[in-house]
Amino acid sequence: MAEERPGAWFGFGFCGFGQALGSGRERRVLSPEPLRAPGAGLDVYRVSASWSYTAFVSRGGRLELAGAAGGAAGGCRDAWASEALLVLLRAGPGPETGAELQAWAPGSELRGEPLWVHTVEAGAEGDDGPGGKPQAGPLPLLPCARAYVSPRPPFYRPLAPGLRARRLELGAEHALLLDEAGQVFSWGGGRHGQLGHGTLEAELEPRPLEALQGLPMAEVAAGGWHSVSVSETGDVYIWGWNESGQLALPTRSLAEDGKTVAGEAAGLHEGGPDVKSTAGREDGAPTPFIAVQPFPALLDLPRGSEAVKASCGSRHTAVVTRTGELYTWGWGKYGQLGHKDTSSWDRPCRVEYFVEKQLQVRAVSCGPWNTYAYAVEQEKS
Repeated sequence: MAEERPGAWFGFGFCGFGQALGSGRERRVLSPEPLRAPGAGLDVYRVSASWSYTAFVSRGGRLELAGAAGGAAGGCRDAWASEALLVLLRAGPGPETGAELQAWAPGSELRGEPLWVHTVEAGAEGDDGPGGKPQAGPLPLLPCARAYVSPRPPFYRPLAPGLRARRLELGAEHALLLDEAGQVFSWGGGRHGQLGHGTLEAELEPRPLEALQGLPMAEVAAGGWHSVSVSETGDVYIWGWNESGQLALPTRSLAEDGKTVAGEAAGLHEGGPDVKSTAGREDGAPTPFIAVQPFPALLDLPRGSEAVKASCGSRHTAVVTRTGELYTWGWGKYGQLGHKDTSSWDRPCRVEYFVEKQLQVRAVSCGPWNTYAYAVEQEKS
C-alpha cells in the first residue's frame, strides 16, 4: 500500500472567540490558512468545531481546545464539540475495559469531574481518519454503532436493534443516519424540509428516505437545517432549507445580488465565483426561487466532478471530489467558503487556494460558521 503523503489542516471563516483558525488576526479568515493549532507540534487528525470553540485531537491522543472553551487532555480517541456539551471518547483504564465516553461542560476546562460517563464495549473500531489514524465512531455515533450521544438529555440514545449505523450526523433539529447497506434514515424536526421525506412534518423515529432507496450512499452530512448525501458513485443529493443558497439551488436573497446561477448554467462557469448572472429556463421564464427543498435533489458539480466527502455548516456546504478539489457554497459572511471574500453563493464554487498551492484535499469538517480542510501535496507526475 502506498505510503500516505504528509498533510496539514487549513482553516477559514469565523474566529471571533480566538479559535485556532489560520492567523486569527481578526474575527474572520477569508481564505484557507495553515492551522495554528494549540500545543506546539500537535499532529492533528480530527477536528470538531462548534460555534464558539474547536476541539483538536492528535494522532497521539492529545486533545486541545481553542476559543471560548479551553483545556487539554490525554488518552483521547475522538471528540465532538457542541455549545451544550463537549463529548470525549477516551481510552479505558485497561485493554479489557473498553473506552469511556465522557460529557463535559465546554466551560469546565476539563477540570473536576465530567457531567456524565458511560463505558462502551471493547474492540469496536471506526473508519480511518485523514493520515490513516483509526477513528472511533466517529462521534456522535458510538463505536458499537448501536447508540449515539446527544447534546440534550438523555445524552446516551440507543438505536433500534436492527439498525446498524455506519455514520450519524446531528443538525440543529434533526438527525441523519447511514446504515451498513448504504441506506439513509432521518428523524427529528422537519419544518425546513431537512428530513427529505417530501413534507415538513417531524419524525420521532428513524425513517428511511424513499427517494434514495436503491442508491447506495457513502456519506451523509447534516447542516443546521439542511442535509447532504454522497452516493458510492460520487453523486451529491441535497435537501432542506435554502435560505442562503446552501443547497446550491436558486435563492431570492442572492438573486438580488446577481449571484444566482441555476441548472446547467452552474457547470458553464468554471473560473470560480466571479460570474454574477441569473440563469433562466429554456422557455425564457425566470428560474423559480427555492426556499425549501423537502426531498433529495441531485446536484451536478462543475467539470463533471465526483464527490467523496461532504460536510455542512449552519448555512453552508463543502464537498471534496475524487481528484482532491474542494467546492463550497451557501452563506459566506465570515469567509467560511474560502473564496477570499464574504460573498454568499448558491452554486458550487471551487476553492482555488488548494489548486494554486498544488494541494489535494482529503477531508473537510465544517463548524457552524467556519471550515477546516485536510490537504496533502499533489503526487509528482
